[in-house]
Amino acid sequence: MTDYSTIDFSGLEELSADEVVTHSYVRDIPLPSGKTLALITLDNGRDHTRPNTLGPVTLTEYGATLDALTARAAAGEIDAVAVTGKPYILAAGADLSKVGEIPSKEVAKKMAQLGHFVFGKMKKVGVPSFAFVNGLALGGGVEVALAADYRTIDSSTPALALPEVFLGIIPGWGGAYLLPNLIGIENALKIVIENPLKNNRMLKGQEAFDLGIADAIFGPANYLEDSLVWADGVLTGRIKVKRPNEPGKIERMVKWDVAIGIARKMLESRIGTVAKSPYAALDLLKAAKSGTPEEGFEREDEALAELIAGDQFRASIYAFDLVQKRAKRPAGAPDKALAKPVTKVGIIGAGLMASQFALLFVRRLQVPVVITDLDQARVDKGLDYIRGEIATLLSKGRISPDESNRLNALIHGTTDKAEFNDADWVIEAVFEELGVKQDVFAEIEKHVSDTAVLATNTSSLSVEQIGAKLAHPERLVGFHFFNPVAVMPLVEVVNAPATDEATLSTAMVTAAKLKKNAVITRDTPGFVVNRILAKVLGEAMHAVDTGTSFEVMNRALDPFGLPMTPFELLELVGLKVGAHVLDTHHAAFPDRFFESANLHKLAEHGKIFDRDAKGKITGFDKEAVKIVAPPKGEAKPMTEAEILRRVEDGLADEVHRMLQDDVVHAAEDIDLCLILGAGYPFQMGGLTPYLDRVGASERVFGDTFHHPVIRGVE
Repeated sequence: MTDYSTIDFSGLEELSADEVVTHSYVRDIPLPSGKTLALITLDNGRDHTRPNTLGPVTLTEYGATLDALTARAAAGEIDAVAVTGKPYILAAGADLSKVGEIPSKEVAKKMAQLGHFVFGKMKKVGVPSFAFVNGLALGGGVEVALAADYRTIDSSTPALALPEVFLGIIPGWGGAYLLPNLIGIENALKIVIENPLKNNRMLKGQEAFDLGIADAIFGPANYLEDSLVWADGVLTGRIKVKRPNEPGKIERMVKWDVAIGIARKMLESRIGTVAKSPYAALDLLKAAKSGTPEEGFEREDEALAELIAGDQFRASIYAFDLVQKRAKRPAGAPDKALAKPVTKVGIIGAGLMASQFALLFVRRLQVPVVITDLDQARVDKGLDYIRGEIATLLSKGRISPDESNRLNALIHGTTDKAEFNDADWVIEAVFEELGVKQDVFAEIEKHVSDTAVLATNTSSLSVEQIGAKLAHPERLVGFHFFNPVAVMPLVEVVNAPATDEATLSTAMVTAAKLKKNAVITRDTPGFVVNRILAKVLGEAMHAVDTGTSFEVMNRALDPFGLPMTPFELLELVGLKVGAHVLDTHHAAFPDRFFESANLHKLAEHGKIFDRDAKGKITGFDKEAVKIVAPPKGEAKPMTEAEILRRVEDGLADEVHRMLQDDVVHAAEDIDLCLILGAGYPFQMGGLTPYLDRVGASERVFGDTFHHPVIRGVE
């Protein structure tokens, strides 16, 4: 076993130059029984907007603090040690910006070893140790707590998680070994792998307690005082700690490997095998069923070093920065002060998409929302859907009875467009046909005020052309949501040639209030996401139209690591919608986007895949295979490698053209759109870092999207 005390950690100093140090402050607290508990409070001296983070200097100071307390425990001066955080925050783990600067695999391994060395001192302090999880605990913050003998948690804790897999790494400071041995393999799989891959889902305080991560839970009013009394009860033997989820012999002998096997199949079906971190985490969790903690920690050291040094972690950090920073400061956004107030929302349409809009606007803006359609029956159907969704939120405890009543009171439906006269924001969700949208806006403009903003949810039509019949086209903006509206975080805000600054500003401010990330795009076919989508779908249809089998085409793009294949995506968005998107792009760019009569035939047929009763794909539909088959003697099938290179080069060319035409301001905006709107994986960094790494950028336009190319380290 590695003796961490013999390792020279001085090589980590280069990561510490401007570290925001989280200090370890100690005070002795007399307990009711007369015993003394030494309480360490982690605090970086910043307000709650800057969480405690754990860099090399922080860890070294924390280790020295534990050394001093070990000496005091040996001298009989203290009876227990506990660690907590500054108000509302324990720790948010390692400073990712610093981890992203690690220059070599050797330094990465030392960073892993330093964490294990320091946290391991908690078990060797010589007296019982406690962690009081008083708020936010992420990654290394959770592992600080796992290193203690006992844990309490504040019931108001907003987020506890091990998000490392989401970021292309693994819990590398004890989490991959300690957690499954504390709460069982199935619970650990959920926290370490499943939750990070569900858009980085986090646990609330009560959920963490129910799983057994904490031994006791207390309300925020007297959290620290209650935790100290509880700790005293443990020390005196008055309180016996029971851990029902702690794995026993039967779980280790029978359930453990079965759970790992099920998780592996789930991963392969959901994300493929390109992403490395989920599988590395799975291997660590599998090995954690036996052996010593020290052996588990060594495995974590190796796995973390390997991943930190790799391309996927660098790409993940790039993607993380996009979502955390660029998405919050959108490029090209006008002054927020220009935005018009939105005190009432009008929605044209009462179908599923319009009803989703209504629910989102009324929940987030808390203003009156009125929907309209061609007849009262359609309006009533939309209202029933919205009220049904509000009832579901209430039944799940997501909203209170008072909020449910308030939301229902704010929703209204009508066939009388005159009721839109005091709406500040009007958005359409009608059929994706230019003439229909033009007529809808020309009519509604007669009823709305001169200052009302008009928004179109078009996915690929020209916003300028949609506004051609408007007297005031400057008030029209594209506001393209992604389905499902409640879940997908992206809105493409389309800045048409006539759109004025006040309208654009209102759209950006409204998107933020809806808790959506907005990216401004030029008014061009497909904007960003659908243009990329059309390129991929066009290449997929071209391949099968010219004789490549569905099976070969379906596997060819696996190296992209996308959540689904092109044909699965086609069925998800709807074959008719896919055909419309492809037609739109072929009409705009006939030299680069394929036309596919077969896609229209598939749309009429209605499916590509055969599925079982549960919706699981069992193969390709025989009739779909016949539809795309070229005449005898005309088939020119391609290999997977040929298809992959065609798509890579085609995308590199298209993205390069989009940037030259200023569709968005930078490659980062394209990646942000694809991550938030199309499910492109963090581990790939979106699209452009991948195209740089595989050489497509150099092949197509003799340069790269990023300087330097986002690569791992040796």
